[in-house]
This record gives sequence, structure tokens and C-alpha cells, in this order.
Amino acid sequence: MAEPILSATDLRFGFPQRPDFMGPIDLAVQPGQRWGVIGPNGAGKSTLLRLMAGLLRPSRGRVCLDGRSIHSISHRERARRLGFMPQHMPRTLPTPARDIVLMGRYPHRELGIFESATDHEIAGRAMRVTQTEAFADRRLSTLSGGEAQRVHIAAAIAQEPAVLLLDEPAAALDLHHQLQIFSVVEELSRNEEMAFVVVTHDLNLALRYCTNILLLHEGRVIAQGPPDDVIRPAILESVYEVTLRECLLAEGRWVVPVARLNKAEEQ
Repeated sequence: MAEPILSATDLRFGFPQRPDFMGPIDLAVQPGQRWGVIGPNGAGKSTLLRLMAGLLRPSRGRVCLDGRSIHSISHRERARRLGFMPQHMPRTLPTPARDIVLMGRYPHRELGIFESATDHEIAGRAMRVTQTEAFADRRLSTLSGGEAQRVHIAAAIAQEPAVLLLDEPAAALDLHHQLQIFSVVEELSRNEEMAFVVVTHDLNLALRYCTNILLLHEGRVIAQGPPDDVIRPAILESVYEVTLRECLLAEGRWVVPVARLNKAEEQ
């Protein structure tokens, strides 16, 4: 197997009040893979993404980008290979949507200031696939939350990283655009071998679109592997504290919550 683009080895992290909160985590992201990071609130999903992006330093272990410690790589060089979109992005900027997307090209600009014709072409393509062309000239502050979210996703795609980390990219989107964004993720991974690590609360989107799943609970890895192996009621019910049922549809298998888990009955 080829060397992973992004990897975590014996990764651990803690806060002053919880020094041993996270870990150990071992993760290797290969070209074209789509990792879904799932788990209940407070499981450490966003913290893991920030560690993988090099925005936090682990208390132990290491994160490597292209085989090198991510903290040894300059921010500009890192941004050419790795993109990160956090859960909460600014939505009140008076900047036109097109300019927001063009900001994604900054790490690739030769002079660092002026956009080239190639930059405009790549940004335009990113806006087409995210269906944001219609409001390219509108200020971000005039867009709905979902529209602004799609503009930021377009900027991340325009960055053309080898691996893109997305923290709940579909959280503010309607059903149509949730499917559309995950379809874009699937297309980019298959056609351009871009790798993705996506935090999501939607188990069925993860089941349908991801190639690998990492299930976290209270900072620990409960399971990781192919979606069909991890997204199972027997594995998920105790973590999410709900009773789940599997539904077989023409489009595939779906997991549906039906009730809160009765812990007394479980014991």
C-alpha cells in the first residue's frame, strides 16, 4: 500500500481538566479515501480534525503529512497539500462570494496577491460543482446560512489540496444540497484521488458515501473500518444510547433510530 497522505500515530491529546481525554488514535488516510468521523457530541471529533490539521499539538504521538511531521512544514506549504474547513465559518463578511472562493487559491499564487486566469478557472469550477454560481457577485453577509456554507466549501475545493478535512459540512444544508455536497466529495475522490476526512452526524450519509469510518466516543476509538462493518446497531447503540433498526432499501442499507436506549433493560 502507498504511503498515506495524512497519518496519525499513537495520537493523544488532553485538556487541563482532562489530560488523558483523547487517544490513542492511529489513522492512515490514503489517496482517494473518504473517511467519515462519527460519534456523539463531545466524542472528540472536531478536536481530532484540528489535530490532523496541525492546529493543535498532541500531548503524545505525531501527525504526518506526506511522511513529514505536520509541525515541521510551513503554513503555506501545508496549505498546498491540506485543506481544513471548521464547523463554524464567518458568514457576515461584506465580501462577494466569488472573492471568498478565490481566497482558496492563495497558497498556489506565485506572487501571493494577484489571481491568474488559472485561479479564476479553478474557482469557477468549484462554484459550479457546489451550485454557488448564482450568487457569485453577492456579498457573503447577504446569503443564507446554507448558501454561505456552500461558498466556504467551494473555497476549500478551489484550494485543490491532496486531503481535505471537513467538520460537519452539511450541517446547515437542506436535503438536496446535503446529497449534492457528498456527491461532489465522492466525485473528487474518485476522479482526482483527493482524500477526505469528514465529521458528520448523519450516519446514513456516512454509510452511503464514505469508504472508511472512524467511530469515536469520549476520545476513544470504538471501531474503525469499512462502513458496513462499523455502522451497525450492535456497535452504535451503546455509544449513541438509542435503539436502532436497519432498513433495506433499493438504494442500500439505512440505519434508523427508533427509541432512546433503556439502560436498565440493557443491564
